[in-house]
Amino acid sequence: MEVNNMIKAIICAILSFIIPGLGQVIAGDLKKGIILFVLALIMGFLAAIVFKEWLVGIINLLISIYAAYDAYVMASE
Repeated sequence: MEVNNMIKAIICAILSFIIPGLGQVIAGDLKKGIILFVLALIMGFLAAIVFKEWLVGIINLLISIYAAYDAYVMASE
């Protein structure tokens, strides 16, 4: 992997961890980025209504970790 691709992959992962789906958009997959972003919003909203506050944080963290990993893999290719 070239240094530029590795830097792009790391940046995409960080952005997607902060805002799920943003890294996928930067990596070139707009549809997947939008789907992940909307999924994160829906899951966060539903979890906030149904579950306790600490569980909402765990669900959002898991979504962010997956989005960051996926963005890193996408940008690495």
